Amino acid sequence: MTGPQTPPSNPSPASESRRELHYFTLYRLLEAALLCLAVFSPVGIMLGGSDPSPLSQWIALGYLLAAFGLFLSGRRGPIVRQAAIGISVDIVVAALTAGALPGVASGVAMMLLFNIGAAALLLPLRVGMAAAASAGAALLAQHLWILLSGDTPARPTVEILMFGISYLALASLTTLVGRQVRLSQALAERRGSQAESLAEVNELIIRRMRTGVLLVDGNDEIQLANEAAILQVGSAGEGRRLLATAAPELERRLQHWKRDGRMDSTPLQLAPDLPEVLPRFAQLLAEGDQVLVFLDDAELASRRAETLTLATLGRFSASLAHEIRNPLAAISYATQLLEESRDIPESDRRLLEIIYQQTRRMNGIIEDVLSLARRERAQPEHVDLAEFARRFVEDYRQTQPLEQDTLEARVPKTPIPCLVDQRQLQQAVTALVHNARIYGRMPGEPARIELHAHFDSKDTPLLDVIDHGPGIPDSVAAQLFRPFFTTSSHGTGLGLYIARELCLASQANLEHVPLPAGGCCFRIRLARARAILTS
Repeated sequence: MTGPQTPPSNPSPASESRRELHYFTLYRLLEAALLCLAVFSPVGIMLGGSDPSPLSQWIALGYLLAAFGLFLSGRRGPIVRQAAIGISVDIVVAALTAGALPGVASGVAMMLLFNIGAAALLLPLRVGMAAAASAGAALLAQHLWILLSGDTPARPTVEILMFGISYLALASLTTLVGRQVRLSQALAERRGSQAESLAEVNELIIRRMRTGVLLVDGNDEIQLANEAAILQVGSAGEGRRLLATAAPELERRLQHWKRDGRMDSTPLQLAPDLPEVLPRFAQLLAEGDQVLVFLDDAELASRRAETLTLATLGRFSASLAHEIRNPLAAISYATQLLEESRDIPESDRRLLEIIYQQTRRMNGIIEDVLSLARRERAQPEHVDLAEFARRFVEDYRQTQPLEQDTLEARVPKTPIPCLVDQRQLQQAVTALVHNARIYGRMPGEPARIELHAHFDSKDTPLLDVIDHGPGIPDSVAAQLFRPFFTTSSHGTGLGLYIARELCLASQANLEHVPLPAGGCCFRIRLARARAILTS
């Protein structure tokens, strides 16, 4: 759908850890700079420190160089190794500085707390605890060295122990917190990736929907439009522009719906060369002013409604036909018995004949209705279409009185292989021939019907049922295959519809082909046996 770009995804946990390491090395560089400031300038003495010794100056200078090197190398290389090397340098420098500058030993121990906590965020639990224990042990070793040297330590032993315990506690706490943060971040990343995938799937579904979808804001400006909507609205619907410019009549209906809350169900044609649509409106949010406009193809909606109607009518008609069939059979049987009676006057026998003919006609209508209700599964088989046409003509002549009508088969000598349900094809061709005998004759003349089996230019098997009657007007041809459509007061309008359904069930297609020289042709386009076998 046309609209704003998708926001970039969240950074990965690896990039987040790399950024944390970068800030940690930057902080270490700041610590080294402060230490150099304390030993190389009068600032340290002004803040209460002692006179710096050459050893403390070398320690500060070495720490500054090491911090700068760790800052540069922190942009690449394994994160755990960089963090482990960095905290090791911090512990060594802290222990040496506490011995070289006893006046700032407490401050150095306090600053080391942050280094231990920051390193524990990047290290595994065992490594982080080992670093904390090493820091406490280093301060304790430096304190014991002073005691063994006979000097008076600047801090009591209990303070050193408290710092060691604080290092361990802080390392365990930050390690657990860091692990939880990383797990939460990984879960958030997975959920975000799933949400992005679902959003892409939803966008693809909406974009490929046959129903047009428009998102219109409170100013009647088109915010989003899927492919179907762009095709239905036309090129004026592309991009961000007013609905009144793209489809004035649609905008008028939208305003009417906003005002009255009622939808106009009349099909709407947005442009002369575009199909009719049925617009529907829905509020996107209860408190918002954005509206979703759905544009359903009127022809597809009509087909769906017709299919539902036919399905319901088929079930009802099937049950009704079974109920009618029993009394109809009784009437037909009683009529035949009356015709055999010698007590019936000759003047009344014509009435009995009419009753019998009408019962047969009614029975034919019931058979059509039951055929419509029964949708039997096709069983395709290999059939020689030329042989089928010849055999059909022979069987039809033997079973149906043609009287003055003629039925001929025009087929080649070579076989025409196809794959079709022969029983359903027999029913469809019978219906077409019956239809041609009724409507395919000139007034006062017998019907002349041909079955022509042949190939088209693409080697597709064709079976044409041709008559030489008056033909079918264009206004009628457009509705030939609609159920219950008939131009005769005696027809049901189901013959051609059932014939087409039988052809579709056998992977064939029935179509009407106008003949320039007059007459009518119904063409059955069958599936090639070769194409079906390889599929």
